[in-house]
Amino acid sequence: MRETPRAGHPQHRPHRADAHTAGASRSGTPHRSDGRPPHTPRGARQPDPLGRPGTTPPVPGRPALFSALVALAVVTWQVLVHGPLTRLDERVSRSLVDTVPRRLSELASDLGNLTVALPVLAAAMAYAFFRGRRAAALYAGLAMAAVPLLVVPLKEWTARPGPLEPWAHGYYPSGHTATAMVAYFGAAYLVSNRLVPVAALLTLITGTGLIVRGFHWPLDVLASVALCLPLLCWPLFAARYGRGRIRGGDAWRTGNGGTPSRSTDGPTS
Repeated sequence: MRETPRAGHPQHRPHRADAHTAGASRSGTPHRSDGRPPHTPRGARQPDPLGRPGTTPPVPGRPALFSALVALAVVTWQVLVHGPLTRLDERVSRSLVDTVPRRLSELASDLGNLTVALPVLAAAMAYAFFRGRRAAALYAGLAMAAVPLLVVPLKEWTARPGPLEPWAHGYYPSGHTATAMVAYFGAAYLVSNRLVPVAALLTLITGTGLIVRGFHWPLDVLASVALCLPLLCWPLFAARYGRGRIRGGDAWRTGNGGTPSRSTDGPTS
């Protein structure tokens, strides 16, 4: 009868231990063998909207931009021909005007003044410039400078009267809403992505105050939001053509071989 061989002592297999290390050297990928990404900044980063490595702020995607441009075209056409959408807009506006004390609505609408919104953006640009993100600060300033270049011609072309001043013209689209949106979102992108909800809230408060106070029709505010969405795509251009990538208010610069490396300007905000 053949003798059954005895089981020997378990032998050490170094390759098994290596398989469970995060980002094994022979795999060429920063992922673990069980499919889970390692708890490191490199493994946690996701591709940006254009499919390149690294992360960018939550800027609008192509479907959102296309929808915004279509909405802007439709609303502008309705304002020019005084169509049914414009008449509905006027009825809604009359039901909303002065539903809150004027003091509150005026304070809310003042958030879109240049004297309030522009210093906020300027401070964020100075912060980004000091942190070495000069390209991002430049693009934010250019986006702000483009606001009157887009808003003023539309005001002159449509010549829409105001809710409380039918003898005056040039209310479409809302310049205050556009100023608040570009300034506050731009400041949030430059400082920290955590401030993006704050920027959205400030823009919403501004537009609501303008409508409730009777300074603008609701479609004026909606058109400004649609008009400014393309201007908020500047972080993509800053990440592509600038010296660094924006990530949570920090810069991710590209070193040799295209590998992103952490900026040494300071701790992550």
